[in-house]
Amino acid sequence: RGPAGRGMAEAAFERRVLRRAAEHHYLRVRLELPDGGTRPNAAQFKQLVVTALRELHGEVGAALPVDVLTYEEKTLSAILRVISSGLVKLWSALTLLGFYQNRRCAFRVLQVTAGLGTSPFLLALSGNSRELVLD
Repeated sequence: RGPAGRGMAEAAFERRVLRRAAEHHYLRVRLELPDGGTRPNAAQFKQLVVTALRELHGEVGAALPVDVLTYEEKTLSAILRVISSGLVKLWSALTLLGFYQNRRCAFRVLQVTAGLGTSPFLLALSGNSRELVLD
């Protein structure tokens, strides 16, 4: 019986614990530069990610291990790998970054995948065919 004997059943809660949580998360991102101009190469792109982390989270954020697994200078898109505990820091830092070389820019997070049972290569293959550019 529930409170005050009204016959209401108590709510049942079930706790589930994921034994093997994902160690990494993968983000597919695109940098948008509306003013055009020079496009960053892979090293400059990585530095831009670190700069975004440093601006929002300080030196602790800049020390977050982030890997640029793939980067396409033509489309300014990349696949990033980050430890799962740093996902929110990375995502927020990229979202709030507003300038690259004194020009407006914006990061768009296109897709996020947990590393458990998935592969960054599958993430790369899951692109939008409408954005496919044939040479």
